[in-house]
Amino acid sequence: MTPLEAIDQHCKQLRLSTIGRIVPEALTLAGQQEWSLESFLVYLLEQEISQRQQRRIERYLRQAHLPPGKTLEQFDQQRLPLRLRRQIPGLVQGEFIKQGDNILIFGRPGTGKTHLAAALAYEWVQRDVQVLFTPTFKLVETLLRAKRDHELEQHLKRLDRFMVVILDDIGYVQQSREEMEVLFTFLAERYERRSVVITSNLVFSQWDQIFKDSNPIQCHRNRAGDSLGHHC
Repeated sequence: MTPLEAIDQHCKQLRLSTIGRIVPEALTLAGQQEWSLESFLVYLLEQEISQRQQRRIERYLRQAHLPPGKTLEQFDQQRLPLRLRRQIPGLVQGEFIKQGDNILIFGRPGTGKTHLAAALAYEWVQRDVQVLFTPTFKLVETLLRAKRDHELEQHLKRLDRFMVVILDDIGYVQQSREEMEVLFTFLAERYERRSVVITSNLVFSQWDQIFKDSNPIQCHRNRAGDSLGHHC
């Protein structure tokens, strides 16, 4: 077995696929540029880390279920008031995610709520944040099935791996008591730990149409008030 073959085999055992693949090319480059052994090792490790991050981001994008084509580059920010446009760079950085804060995006149908939420989510994924984008009614349907099958707690734990869950069109939930309960359970489980982004045709003061009991609304009112409630 040649040294290169041995390196390739060891890298496979250690799951260093990028290093195993680029060693021959890296050796040539190191010889041409007269790298030190330290520089050569740093180069290999940097390439491995970079490729792992890229694969992780690609996996996060698949898991996020983002609607295609809804990026910031394709979003007409001129549709937003200036005060909101100025906040977008800060939202893109995602500092609020570390605090478990939330974003509420209000507006009439066709005003770009879904596009903006999806575009922000795409930017967060590029920053190594796990995101899930889902129409609210689909999440509620999934939670109802999990509750029926006595698996609600396990499903909530699976959702907990997502640092941000985007609930699109929360106003379209059918508002039955059972639907309201599982939705509130989901929100309560994430309270102050994981972030939620909600788009809605209903402003927050009208959410009693979704949560019939005013007490759950009151529980979340202060937190949502501290978050970003945007009309767009």
